Amino acid sequence: MPRLVLATKNPGKVAEMRDILRANGLGALEVLSCADFPWLGDVEEDGETFEENATKKALAVAKATGEVALADDSGLEVDALGGAPGVRSARFAGEALPRGASRDRANYEKLLSLLAGVPDPERTARFRCAVAVAAPGGRVQTAEGRCEGRIIFAPRGSGGFGYDPVFVPDGYDETFAELGAGVKNAISHRARALRAAIPVIRDLLGLDAGEIARQKSGDRG
Repeated sequence: MPRLVLATKNPGKVAEMRDILRANGLGALEVLSCADFPWLGDVEEDGETFEENATKKALAVAKATGEVALADDSGLEVDALGGAPGVRSARFAGEALPRGASRDRANYEKLLSLLAGVPDPERTARFRCAVAVAAPGGRVQTAEGRCEGRIIFAPRGSGGFGYDPVFVPDGYDETFAELGAGVKNAISHRARALRAAIPVIRDLLGLDAGEIARQKSGDRG
């Protein structure tokens, strides 16, 4: 069975990406993550763009594991903040937080505080995601997805992770944290980037469009 390593230890992201891959015809892949390789160290995300960070992570994990690796880097761009937090989305509230504090909550609370007084029409934003797929030999290809929306005034919903409770995608009245995984995984920036990366994944794994389906049928037999 073909194997793909997701270059993350974030359980929420792993579950989301597995669901998206499964929904797009790659359900028979053996999908691993960095959590399956506890000896792997963290890759410093010091690039100036999402694509640079995703490429660096994918190449590092592919080389270390000897497997085809998929990495993503994503973040929130808020127009009223000049595109911030951008590539700093994951650490927007700072590197060190009080003991027991939720990083996700700290990040979106800082965002909301910076947007205090900004009227609804000016709270436009987008999630952007770059996906890089790398082979152990160093070959790498990338894809990108985005989801336009706006930032609301207070968090709503208990699903998802990150900035999901404060982001309402265009065409909806609910936040990503309220919409549920089924809807989010169909319209999100990460879903769009992963769908664009499906041909890349098949290419680097040496599979044609029907190969995984044939392998899956063979497994059932």
